[in-house]
Formats: sequence, structure tokens, C-alpha cells
Amino acid sequence: CFECCIKCLGGVPYASLVATILCFSGVALFCGCGHVALTGTVSILEQHFSTTASDHALLSEVIQLMQYVIYGIASFFFLYGIILLAEGFYTTSAVKELHGEFKTTACGRCISGMFVFLTYVLGVAWLGVFGFSAVPVFMFYNIWSTCEVIKSFQTNVTVPGDQICVDIRQYGIIPWNAVPGKACGPILENICNTNEFYMSYHLFIVACAGAGATVIALLIYMMATTYNYAVLKFKSREDCCTKF
Repeated sequence: CFECCIKCLGGVPYASLVATILCFSGVALFCGCGHVALTGTVSILEQHFSTTASDHALLSEVIQLMQYVIYGIASFFFLYGIILLAEGFYTTSAVKELHGEFKTTACGRCISGMFVFLTYVLGVAWLGVFGFSAVPVFMFYNIWSTCEVIKSFQTNVTVPGDQICVDIRQYGIIPWNAVPGKACGPILENICNTNEFYMSYHLFIVACAGAGATVIALLIYMMATTYNYAVLKFKSREDCCTKF
């Protein structure tokens, strides 16, 4: 029984298993936190920066579309992670010859090579997603740091806090004719003290961290799938006599 357990544990693709757990966690954080943070962002814009619905109608549609895309990303990576984990189990068992003599087919090597290519493409794509998810973090950080400056100036009566403003229009997310478009002094400080701003800011940070975790998971997938494909390709050669 002990030898059987050791043999079964030897067929576990630990790299793929770690990557799957990390991928599921990262995608869950990115999709869940990103969805809620986008909803909070729209609420903040409607209440404080763009009171006319027509000014931010396009932005609302884009954010709604992004939320639908998030649903698709979550579903796709759930299935893709399971498929890669299953492929890791089968490939590891074949390479280590746990269930008899090593056998491989051209179709099996082709499928393994397809996973290698698809994983590399997804890794490059998620690098872009990771960079894009850092943009709202940068914007919210600028607003938060401006509020901190206003608080520090409250003790200095020679510097009026009303002159310190944040103009959302300069980021290009709402048009220049949006009213009011900017917030200054105590109004801006009140925005920073709202629960919506606090939650959205921190959720965007967590979503960005989740995107980074997904990138790391895909890098591990890249190494695992490339190694499995290389070993399958090598052991399928007729002149192969090396025992792994």
C-alpha cells in the first residue's frame, strides 16, 4: 500500500497543481474585485464628477461591457486550468511510465504543443491585462494623495485648500464638457471619505494583485507545458535510449 501511494504521488504534476491553484485564485480576485470596483467607480463619477447622464453614457456602456468580459474570463480560465491540470497528470504519468511502457502518438504531441502555444499567447495577453489593471490604481492613488495634501494644509491657514483640485477630465474617461468634471478642497476630501471611494480603491489594488498572480501562474504553466512537450518529443524518437 505504501509503495502504491508513493507511485501515485510520483505521478502528480506539482508544478501544474501549484499553477492551477494560483491561477484560480488570481482570476477570482481579478474578476470579483474588478467587477465590484467598476460599479463603485461609475457611482462616484455619477455623483461627484459628471451629473449629466449623457456625458458619461459611453463610459457606462464600456464598463458594462468590461463586466461581461470579466464573466467570460472567469469561465474560460476555470475550464482552461482544469484542462491544463489534466494534461499535466496524463503527461507526467506517461513520462514516468507509471502505467506500463511509454507510448505516445503524433496526435498527443500535437495537442501538447498546442497547449504550449496557447499558454504563451495567454501569458503575453495577461501581461497587458496586468498593466491595464494598474491604471485605475494610479488614478485612485492620485486622488487619495491629493486628499492627504488637503488634510495636511488644514493646519496651515496661509495655504487655502480650495485651490487644490482633481480634474477627472484630464484622464480622458469623461469628456471635457462634463459638469462639474473636477472637485476641489472640502468637496474632494468628502469624496475620499466615502465608503465607495475607499472600497473601489482597495478593490482595484486587489484586482491588480490578482492579475499579477495570474501572470505568475501562466509563467509556471509555460515552463511545465514546455518541459512536458520537450520530454514527450525526445522520448518519442526511435533512437532514444535515455532512462528518465
